[in-house]
Amino acid sequence: MTAEEFIKKLTDLMGTDAELTLSTRLADVEEWDSLSMVSFYSFCDSKLNRRLLPEQIKAAQTVEDLLKLAEGK
Repeated sequence: MTAEEFIKKLTDLMGTDAELTLSTRLADVEEWDSLSMVSFYSFCDSKLNRRLLPEQIKAAQTVEDLLKLAEGK
């Protein structure tokens, strides 16, 4: 999955109209909330076969941090 594809998927998961980039701070995106975190967790688990801990997702500061988690880095 390319960074662009990931950003598009994350935008859909969040249900946001915000323009996301890899450097976007998650705290600056109003729609990044507990529901978005659960949706991201579910996406990683079901579509990418990646098991994440909730603490890992909560610790993410930027979109790039989420991409790294999704890639298993």
